[in-house]
Amino acid sequence: MNTFGFHHKVAAGVTAAGYTTPTPIQAKAIPLVMQGHDIVGLAHTGTGKTAAFVLPILHRLMQGGRKRVRALVIAPTRELAEQIHEEFGRLGRRTGLKSVTVYGGVGFNPQVAKLKRGAEIVVACPGRLLDHINQGTIDLSYLEVLVLDESDRMFDMGFLPDIRKIIRHVPAKRQTLLFSATMPDDILHLTHEVLRAPIKVQVNTIGPPSSVSHMLYPVDQHLKTPLLLELLRHTDTESVLIFTRTKH
Repeated sequence: MNTFGFHHKVAAGVTAAGYTTPTPIQAKAIPLVMQGHDIVGLAHTGTGKTAAFVLPILHRLMQGGRKRVRALVIAPTRELAEQIHEEFGRLGRRTGLKSVTVYGGVGFNPQVAKLKRGAEIVVACPGRLLDHINQGTIDLSYLEVLVLDESDRMFDMGFLPDIRKIIRHVPAKRQTLLFSATMPDDILHLTHEVLRAPIKVQVNTIGPPSSVSHMLYPVDQHLKTPLLLELLRHTDTESVLIFTRTKH
């Protein structure tokens, strides 16, 4: 990991975390991000993509002003937002850089207080971030790097209109990194709208993961429930997750 030329305080965080060899997405993406390119990263969860943007962002933020939001990561769920926030804290523990999470389901005012105290990095879910933008409690005028993580999940959850609203409030001159496991048409259109001459970085995204098998049963509507019950009777597993409707 030391071959990337990270700032010595970022490199110290990498060493403390026990990272030695970069994953394929890190090896491909980190040099391009450090050179300032916009990136479209196609990679599944678990490939190390979080560190692929966390480390170059920490390196970049070591130069320049403090206590103002210079990097914004948008994630679809608060669980993912917390994971990214923790990664910034773990890898950036020697840097003095601060990360703040912004998402719904928790108090608004404590987030305002943290933002007022000053942070260089905000990891946010779209809805609550828009609330802060509309209330004037977050200043994105100094933003240098925008990350859209798990963009296909944000599309599935209906967040695309919110993303477009947020982008209207960030500086046009910025670096944008978009990560997604798949590339549906709406996400493809989004990349054309918000990224400048992006470089595509792809790692093992053709087809499903090798650990997943698929079966298709074409049946009439009235047979779906009997078929499901029959499948469950012959499924040797402790738990089953069944998707019955889209969120919409």
